[in-house]
Amino acid sequence: MTITRIGSEPTQVGPAEYFTGHVILNMPFQGDSPSNLVGATVSFDPGARTHWHTHPVGQTLLVIAGMGWIQSWGGTKQTVNPGDIVEFAPGEKHWHGATVNTSMSHIAVQDAQDGNTATWLEPVTEEQYLGS
Repeated sequence: MTITRIGSEPTQVGPAEYFTGHVILNMPFQGDSPSNLVGATVSFDPGARTHWHTHPVGQTLLVIAGMGWIQSWGGTKQTVNPGDIVEFAPGEKHWHGATVNTSMSHIAVQDAQDGNTATWLEPVTEEQYLGS
């Protein structure tokens, strides 16, 4: 058994090449071989969001606080709340983040494939973010 204590891993600010707005990454974790499991707690300030991206083996989000929006490419923007679990299929192009007026936090979990957990794409435009 391994316990990683809160504060033992430094808090990171989400880099602008992957996020729009203020995003905090806490307690990133990575499974020990043979596991390829990777994850983190991600907190989005109001208006903050990921860029469009995909995951080679998919991704699971566990919403733990606030209210957020998620959207798959070509789909309708959905609202998520604490307790909601979102699963994205392998290769599914999507984004997720906070609403305009409310912060949102989730735990993001995904498997790595050949050392890759995500392919980051273009930013979500204001029109896409605010649209339906």
